Amino acid sequence: MSPTDTPEVFVPNLNTRFTGVSSTARAVMQQHLGVHRVALVGVPLPGLPAPITKAQALRLSRVKPAGRPFSIWHTRRNTEMALAILARDVLRLPVRIVFTSAAKHVHSALPRLLISRMDRIIATSDEAAACVGRHHAVVPHGVDTDRFHPAQDRRADWAATGFPGDYGIATVGRVRPSKGSDIFVEAMIKALPDLPGATALVIGLAKPSEAEFLAKLKARVAEAGMTDRILFTGMIPDDDLLRVLRGCRLLCATPRYEPFGVTPLEGMASGLPVVATATGHFAEAVGDPGSDDQAGVIVPVGDVAAIAEAVVWTLSDADRFAMLARNARDRVQRLFSIQREAQAVTEVYEELWRNG
Repeated sequence: MSPTDTPEVFVPNLNTRFTGVSSTARAVMQQHLGVHRVALVGVPLPGLPAPITKAQALRLSRVKPAGRPFSIWHTRRNTEMALAILARDVLRLPVRIVFTSAAKHVHSALPRLLISRMDRIIATSDEAAACVGRHHAVVPHGVDTDRFHPAQDRRADWAATGFPGDYGIATVGRVRPSKGSDIFVEAMIKALPDLPGATALVIGLAKPSEAEFLAKLKARVAEAGMTDRILFTGMIPDDDLLRVLRGCRLLCATPRYEPFGVTPLEGMASGLPVVATATGHFAEAVGDPGSDDQAGVIVPVGDVAAIAEAVVWTLSDADRFAMLARNARDRVQRLFSIQREAQAVTEVYEELWRNG
């Protein structure tokens, strides 16, 4: 094995489910493929080269990569930090560890212990930085504004989805209480009577443990007589989701708690205004109310009436909608592109390689 065989950066992905963490790791790695010699470790991610095993990663890490004093393991979960610590501190391999923290709460004892062993810490927001304490950079997540882009013909893209109505109002994410799927459903029951032509989409899977929750949501929709206007799509493949978002006119994000939240940014990149609850990085994403670049509305967590009112306000005036839609795309391109995130992460790597 030679130094040219050793990746500069290892990206562990040890969760078998495709989560928000998986999505953000994938997005950054896709950008870094042409910049660094980078290897995915563990579970495959769509759109990336096949991963290597944990054993292969440890074996490759024995040799310093060409032109670098050590390899970097970029971790995002407890299990990944633990594996990287094993490589560096137990096996004494020439590696250093970067951790990205999005949590907006004080970590419990085990994560705090693991995080204390990190060489560099990236926070995804100022609030996450305050919660994690020691950190070296604040780097918000970004989205690929080439993949996610506005429709040239919104009606045609919507028609191609096969869903009923003239356009969609979407929420994207796991169907579960923490994501506020029930809050979205109740808000749609209130808002849709004032929005003829709109179809609400609950996009995402419910785990078996949430089957009863999903069944109750469907029963509530049936009780309201809206089974043809509030649809539960399950998971939609990535490429199909791009078209669905382009055919929609609004993205809602109504979680009770969210560390960051990328789906509003994906909607904004697709030219959709956003109505979101006051959690995650949503307020920073949509901008200040009344500002020249406002891209949506932030409402209190769990306030069904306020969400419904904001949805109707956004969609009931054509000029207002067009302004918010333009602002949404512009804000993502300026502030939340994946290229911006990937470059900022590279700067953390380069500083670590320089200074050890």
